[in-house]
Amino acid sequence: FQAGVVAVQCGENRVLVEVKKDLFSNGQLIQPSGLSMGGCPVVGEDSASRVLIFEYELQDCNSVLMMSEDELVYTFALTYTPEALAGTPITRTNGAVVGVQCHYQRFYNVNSNALRPAWVPYSSTEVGEEVLLFSLTLMMDDWSHQRPSNLYFLGDVINIEASVKVYNHVPLRVFVDRCVATQVPDVNAVPRYFFIENHGCLVDAKATASSSHFMPRSQEDKIRFQLEAFMFQGGYSPSIYITCIVKATLASAPSDALHKSCSFANGWLAADGNHQACGCCDSTCGPDGRNADPFGGVQWEGKASLGPVMVQERQKTLAGFQ
Repeated sequence: FQAGVVAVQCGENRVLVEVKKDLFSNGQLIQPSGLSMGGCPVVGEDSASRVLIFEYELQDCNSVLMMSEDELVYTFALTYTPEALAGTPITRTNGAVVGVQCHYQRFYNVNSNALRPAWVPYSSTEVGEEVLLFSLTLMMDDWSHQRPSNLYFLGDVINIEASVKVYNHVPLRVFVDRCVATQVPDVNAVPRYFFIENHGCLVDAKATASSSHFMPRSQEDKIRFQLEAFMFQGGYSPSIYITCIVKATLASAPSDALHKSCSFANGWLAADGNHQACGCCDSTCGPDGRNADPFGGVQWEGKASLGPVMVQERQKTLAGFQ
């Protein structure tokens, strides 16, 4: 966006945002119904200056509060979802997500010195046009750092961390949508084993009575799971290649049937506690009314791979197994 398209005024407990209707500076005016801030609608419009207005409490609109030693930062996601041009099924504008932030000194005394905010032009990178980096990493048992070896034995637990590099994005939450294991780096090779399916259901534990499961989430931009090591029956190679489709949504969006991390242990359980989202894991997980697409379907998707992961049988000795 060009500078001055979005302007932000941060008050003591409210935020005021003005957005030019010519959002992309191309002469195409957006409709107010296509613009929202964290799910909150436009509250006013200045027809003369062609500006749309948001004014809400800092805690409203699914804001994300981040604290450092020095300041408090409230982040809002300003989301534009293009609508079809009148009388046609087409649109000529792109969707966009812009991060809007209010920064406050953490120990500022607002009672003795009233804040005097000034209007400042706010420019930001269009999130939808940036390339996110999704990755899968083998981790040590304590998850503290990357595992230096890719060798496992049957019965071992493989710790895998899926992550997304967020850089200057609004805060994002990552999900593993589906994963397949093959003996070569080709997802269409046979044999192949789908161990995460149905938009985040880790089916391996139910299918094989293994201990595989998602770990409780500790960071929004990472999700961890444990996969019990296996080999392909009659396989000609100990190598396993893992390929996953990984998604990211706004961290402020709730989990749902299409964005979840579900494990099976006498029933389906969600890593974030929203177990209801896992109710479709034994059937087909599809759109669930308005909750299926957070903030108009704002999400990012990418492919991440691991391999080769080497899995071997433990060698027998006279005393038993090593």
